[in-house]
Amino acid sequence: MELKNKRVLVVGLGRSGVASAFFLQDRGARVTVSDEKSEAQLQNEIAALLDRGVSIETGRHGERTFRDQDLIVVSPGVPADQPQLQNARSMGIPVIGEVELAFRFLEGRVIAITGSNGKTTTTALTGEILKKSGTKTLVGGNIGTPVISLVGQSTPDTLTVLEVSSFQLETIQQFRPWIAAILNITPDHLDRHRTFQAYVDAKTRIFENQQAGDFGVLNADDPTSAALKDRVKGSLGWFSRKHSVENGSFVGDDQIIFRGNGREQSVLGRGDIQLKGAHNLENTLAAVTMAMIAGCAAEQVRDAVVGFRAVEHRLELVATVQGVAFYNDSKATNVDATLKALESFPGKIHLILGGKDKGSDYTVLNPLLRERAKGAYLIGAAAEKIGSQIQGSTRLVRSGTLQHAVRQAFEAASSGDVVLLAPACASFDQFENYEHRGRVFKELVLALTPVTLGERA
Repeated sequence: MELKNKRVLVVGLGRSGVASAFFLQDRGARVTVSDEKSEAQLQNEIAALLDRGVSIETGRHGERTFRDQDLIVVSPGVPADQPQLQNARSMGIPVIGEVELAFRFLEGRVIAITGSNGKTTTTALTGEILKKSGTKTLVGGNIGTPVISLVGQSTPDTLTVLEVSSFQLETIQQFRPWIAAILNITPDHLDRHRTFQAYVDAKTRIFENQQAGDFGVLNADDPTSAALKDRVKGSLGWFSRKHSVENGSFVGDDQIIFRGNGREQSVLGRGDIQLKGAHNLENTLAAVTMAMIAGCAAEQVRDAVVGFRAVEHRLELVATVQGVAFYNDSKATNVDATLKALESFPGKIHLILGGKDKGSDYTVLNPLLRERAKGAYLIGAAAEKIGSQIQGSTRLVRSGTLQHAVRQAFEAASSGDVVLLAPACASFDQFENYEHRGRVFKELVLALTPVTLGERA
């Protein structure tokens, strides 16, 4: 892709948008960025971009700005069907995402992982296994590091492990992973995709450009994922915690077993996995399958898994205060993730729920709330909707803010109880992103000092 002297518009000034603008500018493009947020909201980003000579449009998306371009690069947070983008496409202007832009320049091969839940943990674990095996490995994407930022570090022998979201997959064209995995698909982001089928179709694009010699990996226990087997164009690999599979990883006699190329071998013991919850067993099985396909030895896989701990904001134990354990699962941004978090504890849970609704059905939480929760503390814009749908399943406290929820949950908890932040919602009503929400939660928990603790009694 030739960029020198090309007029390129970057839409959306999130993390990947800023990184894309810098990348394009470094390669001689004439870069403009456009974001609907105000100049005041973007002051930190604007200063760095102006220093590099990037043109900036804030507060709107001008029609002429979109029309006078050779290429448009869209950040994941910008809907792919936005009218200005549709008009640009109708005029023949290429519209791609940051992942697609990066793929055109990345050297080496790509492992890509998507799914409604577990993407970040699986991506991090897969990357850790590959690194421990001696493979030159880069890790990025939706996990936090823009893919475009990895281009300069890539070489022909690099394996780049990427977490990719449905938003990122909407705008691919040539993106072709060597190994591509769909961990699971449950309703999420329906406020943007509108229908579940549209969401499934976006996820399935991960296989779109694969060829013979590539690999697709699916969850045999997840009906929606398993049903996509005919969409895999290369070799098919599976993972399952419930039954054996012909090619892939499964659990047998408390061992993680990999079967492939006519050979079956025990890779590690189930007890070697340090992560809590059945969903993390699935994440580990997926990572084992991909690592073994990539050529890692069983002992290398085991060593990496044994040493792997929870990723920040994913069922992360923050602290135990006067016998009350506080867990940060801020990445639980949909209902299915919250269900998995609840399943990870036998009971005595004080659950903090709420944020920006994504068109979710919260009634599916009711059985587990009745069984395991001592209370639900509702915060954010979705609090009223959630309250109306889970009324009667557990004690409800309308906390409003995360600060109030932490305090109220701690005051109600007894030694041996769990306070769990697993919001089932996006964070954008009160926070910059789920990481910001998780950091604030941890700060609030760690601020429960001995002085304030004395007031609890």
